[in-house]
Amino acid sequence: MWGSGFKWMFLIIGTTIGAGYASGRELWQFFGHESGLAILLFALFFSICCTVIMNIGYKLKTPNYLPVLEEIVGKKLTGVFDIMILLYLFTTTIIMIAGSGATGQAFNFPYWWGIGIIVVALVLLFSNGVDGLLSINQFILPILLGGLVYILIMFTIDQELALFSHWHEQRNWLAAFPFTALNILPLVAVLGAVGNKIESQKEIMIACWGSGICLGVISYIYNNSLIQIADEILVYEIPLFAILKHYPFEILVFMSILLWFAIFTTAASGMLGIVTRLQEYFQKPMYVLVIVILILMIPLTTFGFSTLVSFIYPIYGILNLYILARLLLFPLWNKLDKWK
Repeated sequence: MWGSGFKWMFLIIGTTIGAGYASGRELWQFFGHESGLAILLFALFFSICCTVIMNIGYKLKTPNYLPVLEEIVGKKLTGVFDIMILLYLFTTTIIMIAGSGATGQAFNFPYWWGIGIIVVALVLLFSNGVDGLLSINQFILPILLGGLVYILIMFTIDQELALFSHWHEQRNWLAAFPFTALNILPLVAVLGAVGNKIESQKEIMIACWGSGICLGVISYIYNNSLIQIADEILVYEIPLFAILKHYPFEILVFMSILLWFAIFTTAASGMLGIVTRLQEYFQKPMYVLVIVILILMIPLTTFGFSTLVSFIYPIYGILNLYILARLLLFPLWNKLDKWK
């Protein structure tokens, strides 16, 4: 039970902590000053939404996200949100691939080297199907989370930052809604694809509340660190590097490798959502579909990492508020639908 719960927890976190999140760009886009309450609400909403999604998948034994989506938004809107999810997964996976190129550039490697490495890695990963993704998440995520928490706590101690000094004003609390909505949509796709592999409700509780607490704590510490270097963030494509410049080159290398793995796991999760949905139409092996999709994605990575994040994420965050409302009020919606 605990092992399976952690397996799903790492899948959820791996889907969420991608290039935008791990780099600090996504957190800064939504939070920043006066956001402690917003982050607390995000952790709560996130846990509730994941619980609803996984329970639906478990009940229906779903092989892809479409039955889960239909249960959440209703039959009339399923077609619209199906297209939205595919577009979202497609664009965010492009962002992850662009993030790989940006990470390579930080070490003066050509942009296309970073692109090439992640493309090859994705094809190799999906040659083993869904199990390949679950296995690599269980290996990578504990190292990634440990490394990120370590550097943020070290920065907090070294800079003598106060963790709870900004709670007298919390005017940005509404940011919790679009930020949660943004991160929930890919989880509908990813968790819907593994509904037929979930074995008990206990592992659902471990996965959903464990991931919500982890992401809430990391988001709070990370955001608190970014507030201290607000003026420098404008200069950096990846805000994390503004924190890392205070430390030896070896730590920069280590964290950059972890950042790349965060990018990779989210790209892989996005690809899982796309491929499991398309397999209904194209009876091909996973890795074949992955190759075709990547060929379509690569030319679109030239828009640049921070440009893509700053433009696409807020738009989808607002569009997805309907799904967030349906998930948070799911028991009520269910009763209303039965009365109609």
